[in-house]
Amino acid sequence: MKNLTSIRPNTSRPARLAELQQSFQDWNNTSDVMARLARRLSTTLSLEAQLSMLAKEMADMVPFDSLNYRHRIARQDFVFSTGMGGPHRCEYRLSLEGHQYGTLTLHRRQRFSEEELTGIEMMLSGAICHIRNACQFIAIEQAALTDSLTGIGNKRALDEALQRASAMADRHGAPWSLILCDLDHFKLINDNHGHVVGDHILARTAEKLEQALRNSDTVYRFGGEEFAILLPHTNEQEARDVADRIRCAIESIRVDGGETPLTVTASCGVAMHLTDEQPEQWLARADEALYRAKAAGRNCTRVFASIS
Repeated sequence: MKNLTSIRPNTSRPARLAELQQSFQDWNNTSDVMARLARRLSTTLSLEAQLSMLAKEMADMVPFDSLNYRHRIARQDFVFSTGMGGPHRCEYRLSLEGHQYGTLTLHRRQRFSEEELTGIEMMLSGAICHIRNACQFIAIEQAALTDSLTGIGNKRALDEALQRASAMADRHGAPWSLILCDLDHFKLINDNHGHVVGDHILARTAEKLEQALRNSDTVYRFGGEEFAILLPHTNEQEARDVADRIRCAIESIRVDGGETPLTVTASCGVAMHLTDEQPEQWLARADEALYRAKAAGRNCTRVFASIS
């Protein structure tokens, strides 16, 4: 094998490095629209930041009144909007290698010319790979916070949500409540009917919980058969009413168990956030209320009163 130094003398290295440095400076200082767009988009994996950059670069080339982007990533809707719309629009479904990465719509008061539409399409072609990467990054983040069986948030997601909820409750003084919900005697279902049936009941339970809640409420799988529900702007009595409603929803589940359908009940513990309370303290009080519900015979709701 030949020595590489005999092919490329050392004296050429400074020249090559100088050429690289000049190329890098040209790339950073170029006024070329597509190169500038690619350079800016490559600095972040934040989809919101990328869309803001794209909107600015596009507005410099093709004036518009509003830009709207919508995409469903995993189980969540991502929406970005800037400006106010007009009667004329152009809409693009962004795709790459057979995969969809959202819909982008531009509005303005005047019609878009063919030349302008061509310019928009060229800029979207330069942006699509970066948008794809940002969407995939969001999906990876969501997967890390999602329970694979039920599709709802997992323990890690709950921990982060409790931190945010505690901070918001202290900052704004609005009531926040937490419900812990545990399926009664669930081990017997797994022991007598198998884990496949048990997993089906857990998935059905998550569905019933989401159906019984408001859009602003969030539900998490806290443990094996334990779920947590965060309720913004909800006091103790209102949270108790929600807990009783979701217990009824869970009790309505029917799963094929042979001769008779399987049913399940749940116990709930409720605690409202206290001023300056740490998330783990809030969670511990809800868990204590759940323990009291279990001790009271299950299939009931208990509240850890904020005022003794």
